[in-house]
Amino acid sequence: MELTYNEKRLLAVLKPLKDAEEARSKAVEPIRETLKGMGDSRSTRINPLKDTLKVLEETRNIAFLPIKKAIELLENTTEGTLGPMHTPDAAYLARIMDSTEEAVVQYANLLQDRGLAIVEKKSVVTYKLTEEGEQYRKNGLPERNLIESFDAEIPMAELQKHPQSRLGIGWLRKKGWVDIKDGIIIKKGEAAEGADESALKNPIPGQPGIQDLLKRKLAEEIESVSYIISITPGGENLVESGLDLRQEVMTLTSEQIRTGEWKNLRLRKYSTKTPKRIYAGKNHPYQQLIDDMRQILFEMGFTEMNGGIVESSFWNFDVLFQPQDHPAREMQDTFFLDLEEELPAGYEKIRDMHISGGDTTSTGWGGEWKEKKAMQCVLRTHTTSLSIQYLKDHPEPPVKAFCIGRVYRREAIDATHTPEFEQLEGIVMDKDVNLRHLMGFLKEFYQKMGFENVRFRPGYFPYTEPSIEPEVWVDGLGWVELGGSGIFREEVTAPWGIKYPVLAWGLGASRVAMLKMGLKDLRQLYRSDVDWVRNEPIARSRRY
Repeated sequence: MELTYNEKRLLAVLKPLKDAEEARSKAVEPIRETLKGMGDSRSTRINPLKDTLKVLEETRNIAFLPIKKAIELLENTTEGTLGPMHTPDAAYLARIMDSTEEAVVQYANLLQDRGLAIVEKKSVVTYKLTEEGEQYRKNGLPERNLIESFDAEIPMAELQKHPQSRLGIGWLRKKGWVDIKDGIIIKKGEAAEGADESALKNPIPGQPGIQDLLKRKLAEEIESVSYIISITPGGENLVESGLDLRQEVMTLTSEQIRTGEWKNLRLRKYSTKTPKRIYAGKNHPYQQLIDDMRQILFEMGFTEMNGGIVESSFWNFDVLFQPQDHPAREMQDTFFLDLEEELPAGYEKIRDMHISGGDTTSTGWGGEWKEKKAMQCVLRTHTTSLSIQYLKDHPEPPVKAFCIGRVYRREAIDATHTPEFEQLEGIVMDKDVNLRHLMGFLKEFYQKMGFENVRFRPGYFPYTEPSIEPEVWVDGLGWVELGGSGIFREEVTAPWGIKYPVLAWGLGASRVAMLKMGLKDLRQLYRSDVDWVRNEPIARSRRY
């Protein structure tokens, strides 16, 4: 059985450690009762190890230095910190062998494959409060502070003045502590301490409220992994039968060759067999394309914006001037969730915009606008909701921002449709920008993506006017539409005090990927087809 030097060295260390531990146990057994009151039994471990060390030194065994280091650790540490030496952990072995824990585990796994050692993985899960969680542990959860801030009832407008109302009101309703009728918040009775509050005080495994804290990002799970390594009887027999413990030489010096010393060296063996094809690690082809798009936009001076995949209908539909009875809101198009989110301050401007056009030249949609419907949460159907939230926080020009994120729609899965896909969203807001600037940005982007011929035709979208659809020429397919674009309507921008034109566009990144990679089935982008990932070229067709 041919072992590497490091495998032999690990075996040579495991055997004397086990022998010393067994000798210690045998010697201690008759006087165990006496030792109970002594508190420290390090000497009972050190003596067998010192006896072993003498033998290792006389035979110049490669385990000599590690065992010597083990003795030093025993002399300078407490008994409980080392564990049983007949089954040491990888961290301890790494210390005495002057190696790394990862390397020791690697050598031990190789020995385990040969039946010479056993590697046991142990993991311990603990929980730690985040910075926000620590703050709530000291001061109380937002909903607890809110419920204690008033007596039996309080107007919603009054409670919204509380500094923690933005987070707390939603949780008051979710926990069933209050009812809301005609704009008045009414307590439903005693608000007993919940499992999440108990877990906040003592975040230990098994607490019922731990999962609630994790979902609210008030705690984080920490997994500590250790590897226990022991030698098998087969490994012991191999060590006792004798191992060639000479250091292997991987490269020869000119001096060793000239003097002939190389004849007495133990040279490392190399296989001359033709190896199997080796595949270099690389990103998924679709991820490469997304990263390429991101880099192009960075080079064009854009800033990346991000946001969660769960949005209220207010941000997903209402702020974009989509009427509440629009077909896009129906169940067959949208994933609705059993969640609600409180409306932000100033939402009345959006309500008025829908009903009457607010302070703009628009007449709105008329009819009725329901707060309850706007509070309903959905899986975002587009990333445009991020654009308007970004503009709300950055109302002064210039603004150039983009997002590449996953969106969700209730669509049947086939070769050209999936219920989730990536969308690229971009906005530009500045003084005097117009439709020609928008076409210039899009043409520059598509040409950098490798599409030489780009043209535009009129289009219609609910929240842009004018609107255009860019098309690119693809050999074998002709002109292909690649998204929608336009200038945000005043009904979208005016409620947030945005006074300048906003250019906006969106495109399906997956559609671009299909064209670039020559795919006929969109599902190929989301399957774990290792052969396809390995063989898909890395080269990118960017033109500058």
